[in-house]
Amino acid sequence: MIIKATTLYDGFTKNKNLFIKIEDNKIVDIFKSKKSKYDFEGVVTPAFIDAHNHIGMFREGEPSSESEGNEQLSQFQILNDPINSIYTDDESFKNAVDFGVLYSCVVPGSGNLIGGKAKIIRNFSKNIKDIEIKDYGYKMALGFNPRSTTSWRGERPNTRMGAYALLEKKFDEILKKEKDAKLKYEKSLYELNKKNISQKEKKIEKDFIKKEYELTFSKEDREFLKLLKGEKIAKVHVHKIDDIIYLINLKKRYNLRVTAEHTIDVNDIEIFNLLRKNDIDIIYGPIGSLGYKTELKNYSYKNVKSLIKSNANFALMTDHPVINIHNLRDLLKYFLIQGMDEVEALKLITINSAKILKIENILGSIEVGKWASLLVWNKDPYYLGAFPKVVIGEGEILKNEI
Repeated sequence: MIIKATTLYDGFTKNKNLFIKIEDNKIVDIFKSKKSKYDFEGVVTPAFIDAHNHIGMFREGEPSSESEGNEQLSQFQILNDPINSIYTDDESFKNAVDFGVLYSCVVPGSGNLIGGKAKIIRNFSKNIKDIEIKDYGYKMALGFNPRSTTSWRGERPNTRMGAYALLEKKFDEILKKEKDAKLKYEKSLYELNKKNISQKEKKIEKDFIKKEYELTFSKEDREFLKLLKGEKIAKVHVHKIDDIIYLINLKKRYNLRVTAEHTIDVNDIEIFNLLRKNDIDIIYGPIGSLGYKTELKNYSYKNVKSLIKSNANFALMTDHPVINIHNLRDLLKYFLIQGMDEVEALKLITINSAKILKIENILGSIEVGKWASLLVWNKDPYYLGAFPKVVIGEGEILKNEI
């Protein structure tokens, strides 16, 4: 398949009259030509990535009582996999593909301190069999939401100080359990080495000691240790400045890897700079939603001006269903209004999202070797009525309206 890009937004720059060659599921060449034949022609962009949403969990045309965005069993649900609560026949998936939003990082809601895993998925999968691209990390929540669920089961503090104390207690218990188990393991090995037995017998006993150490930890414990050892990232729901400061301190205390999800109540360049200084990326949004709670009382679409002027590294979310996923591109207008360049704005839903989600080796830009997931538009995507007439996901034509 060959596509002629009359204008190419490749995720980094804007160019004219280039050809993109696709074989199987990858881009194999990008070239200039005056005579090359082609299958499709138009303005071309990478497929869009929604870096935080709840698609397929809160579903079109279903009552809220049937939604599956939050498990109410306890505050700590680190084993929960959001894919197991997705229905792929949700109309939102079709709409997402129509508007070129081919990938999502789907997470449980924010009613629990830890709501479950964060999974990067294909929005065009027919079912959940092939939907997962990456097990990215976990969903955590600070601020109002986890203290607003006092009617749910488990320990449910009604203050932030109570919720944060409970979170730290959980972390400390896991770390103590690991420390105690490690001391016991090392002591057992020391005692074994003093024994006057054969190497074969030592190996059998050593394997037993190692197995005993591993059985100390439950499946839940092991997931917590992945978080506490920085093997996996936590996407942390946080809006207000004081909760952001707490997140920074929490990251330092436990040496966590985290991203700050939302932050739309913030209108302070220094706070955004502080997040960057502490190596915390931002998944920003949902812009254009109703500020329906106290922790959004300072929210304004104009807050993006401070974000742009800061040193922060950020991408965008819809938080679907808060903002419908197919409106992801429309959110770029708030950044254009505040003076952001068109090429830079498009990065917020392409390469920036891919980099923060650690999938930039396969997605986020149009480059040789990457997955062939791209959009062919009838007009420049910044035109209000622009629409992708051809949608290609990993080399497969998902939509063709030519």
